[in-house]
Amino acid sequence: MKLFEILPILEELAPLAYAEDFDNVGLLVGNQNEDINGVLVCHDALESVIDEAIAKKCNLVVCFHPILFSGLKKITGKNYVERAIVKAIKNDIAIYAIHTALDNHQEGVNKIFCNALGLINAKVLIPKENFIKKLVTYTVPENATILRNALFEAGAGRIGNYDDCSFNSNGIGTYKGNEYSNPEIGEKHKFTETNEIKIEVTFEKHLESKILKSLFKNHIYEEVAYEIYALTNKHQNIGLGMIGEFETPMNETEFLTFVKNKMQCGGIRHSAFINKNIKKVAVLGGSGSYAIKNALQAGADAFLTADLKYHQFYEAENKLLLADIGHFESERYTKNYIVDYLKEKITNFAVVLSEENTNPVQYF
Repeated sequence: MKLFEILPILEELAPLAYAEDFDNVGLLVGNQNEDINGVLVCHDALESVIDEAIAKKCNLVVCFHPILFSGLKKITGKNYVERAIVKAIKNDIAIYAIHTALDNHQEGVNKIFCNALGLINAKVLIPKENFIKKLVTYTVPENATILRNALFEAGAGRIGNYDDCSFNSNGIGTYKGNEYSNPEIGEKHKFTETNEIKIEVTFEKHLESKILKSLFKNHIYEEVAYEIYALTNKHQNIGLGMIGEFETPMNETEFLTFVKNKMQCGGIRHSAFINKNIKKVAVLGGSGSYAIKNALQAGADAFLTADLKYHQFYEAENKLLLADIGHFESERYTKNYIVDYLKEKITNFAVVLSEENTNPVQYF
């Protein structure tokens, strides 16, 4: 199987358009025409992981964190990043990173986090903004059903838990073709009025080229009239963090003990107890201090994340229990999810879960 055949599967798992602007996701190392014999899935593509890939005859490493994050001006093997890249290149091993593309996915990092804790009714904590566009087009009634269905098939018309959403209105379209025209209805140089249906659908912005290709392919007019608008609506199913709830509340000590066991934490740093039962919990895998205010606004009883600084614990304002459970720990089950997904999609060679513990933080 060629690498370029695997890339769409990885993008289906975590669309690159979902990633944050600061991130470096996708194919970091490798030739798309290379034959892939096995996939090793890891948290961090360190040199020891590349050694593991060599030993297990896997020439594609799918990592959560991108080993190449900042730009490199030299590759001399002087640090852990360069050593991993040099070894991968020498051994023809491709590296693909997922990171915030999966962080923002509805079924991604934070849903995995919620599932591990048994939280129900989970929804996105910080919905992604400026990610939705609207297409408006016009066609004759005879073409409307075919065109609408084609746009739906291309990914338009998805709103929350609903698919095939559109708004349709009737009107009169007018036009007059010149000598180069070939009108489907009417004649050249003749002013024409015809019944038309106005079709309006929304779509995720990264699907625009696919939507337009479908529009032009399935519209019967020689010249297709259409408009695209950028919307400021928030995307309720894409974004960072999630908030859910326990069926049965627990006190703060029970809660932290439960989290420590479930997420296998070496320790939990937390703000002062607020003397209330914990039912509504916000989570954000990885570094999530910027979402403290969002957790408060959402009415969370507790917020689980990582990499909190000293003064940020004050931001809990004695209104929620703020807990730093560790960066690696908060994303612990992500690679298992990736493995399960790829095993279902790729059956003609091995997809292997890395046995290397790449957590750089140790507990004494």
